Amino acid sequence: MDAAIETTTLANGLEVVVLPDMSTPVVALAVHYDVGFRSEPAGSSGFAHLFEHLMFQGSEHLEKGELPRLIQGSGGIFNGFTRPDATVYFEQLPAGALELALYCEADRMRSPKITEENLANQIAVVKEEIRVNVLNQPYGGFPWLEDLPPLLFETFANSHNGYGSFDDLDAASLDDVRRFFDRYYSPANATVTIAGAAEPAIAVSLVERYFGDIPGRGVPARPSFAEERFNGERRAERVDRHAPLPALAIGYRVPDPIADEERYDATVLMASLLAHGSASRLFDRLVRREQLAADVGAMWGGLDSAWTSRDPTYLAFVVHYPDAALTERIISSIDDEIDTIAAGVPAGALEPVLAQLTSEHWMQIDRKYELAVQAGFFERQRGRARLAFELADRLAAAATRVSDVTAEWFAPRDRAVCTLVPGGAS
Repeated sequence: MDAAIETTTLANGLEVVVLPDMSTPVVALAVHYDVGFRSEPAGSSGFAHLFEHLMFQGSEHLEKGELPRLIQGSGGIFNGFTRPDATVYFEQLPAGALELALYCEADRMRSPKITEENLANQIAVVKEEIRVNVLNQPYGGFPWLEDLPPLLFETFANSHNGYGSFDDLDAASLDDVRRFFDRYYSPANATVTIAGAAEPAIAVSLVERYFGDIPGRGVPARPSFAEERFNGERRAERVDRHAPLPALAIGYRVPDPIADEERYDATVLMASLLAHGSASRLFDRLVRREQLAADVGAMWGGLDSAWTSRDPTYLAFVVHYPDAALTERIISSIDDEIDTIAAGVPAGALEPVLAQLTSEHWMQIDRKYELAVQAGFFERQRGRARLAFELADRLAAAATRVSDVTAEWFAPRDRAVCTLVPGGAS
């Protein structure tokens, strides 16, 4: 399937990637804009996510609510999300409805309905989302929103709250929104990815028909968000009145996912060996044998995917446990396991990890919208959509680097530690 990937660029700068698979009559479309939380200037926190909401408020030829009605009425699903380095919209539909999805996405790329009414409405929606998902939720936003990033990074771009403060959201003006659209939502700052039952020549022709007349605009220069690694452990504590148990997050900066690809891939293996699932070393030690914790896991840049962020980013281990008095003992146990890996991974220890990651990866991209989204990230950030089919081989090749990378990047001096304790007023 990967050998048939078709990649082209329209005259207005829009990238198009087609990954055909005619085995099932299903097709997915993802539109990937190269703008995310990190693009927000100080005083505009939450703006990228707010604009994602605005893109669902209608466009020149589609009234508010018509896109969902058309997609769902055709038997499809749709959604969108914002990440530090991207905003993505996607649909998955029966193969015959691809043209409909392209029409809808092109219409809102060309002319979303940016009005005072829509802006005020979506500011209110986003603020309510923050209340429900963060402020009134146990462990809301822990540790990815406001806990680890300010400890791991110095700059506003890398450390701020991507959901946004209420003050910044309320200050958003119609002019701000229009400038944001003009700057970042140009065809040349986007990639359209089509995966599934679509003949490449026909798919590209349809993209040209619906997106080709959207005027090209300049692409903003992407600034460097690079930061030096700090030296010396950093700590913070948060009180959460909703949380039933204490929680601990230990974050580490990691190698550049793109420029230092093999060592980054080695950190993915290390994280999985330590904290991915009930067979992982930390689960076995902290939950099963020593019974210190209720659960343990890992997250990448505060997210569940290791493949959506550029440098700099981080890996965090997160533990929920019954008694705050156990904190230092848990940290010591995690250090022991990291030291063991840094000293050398026994032959065969990574085989079940590779098998698990490979199986999960192929099951994930078997869903066409997941393939379209992942290939869009790889194409936009690395110029290599076919990495979606090469990931398992890449991870296997990185296995020999796991111990060296662990020793270099995961010492106590390289970490940020955030504890969350129940009780009190938030």
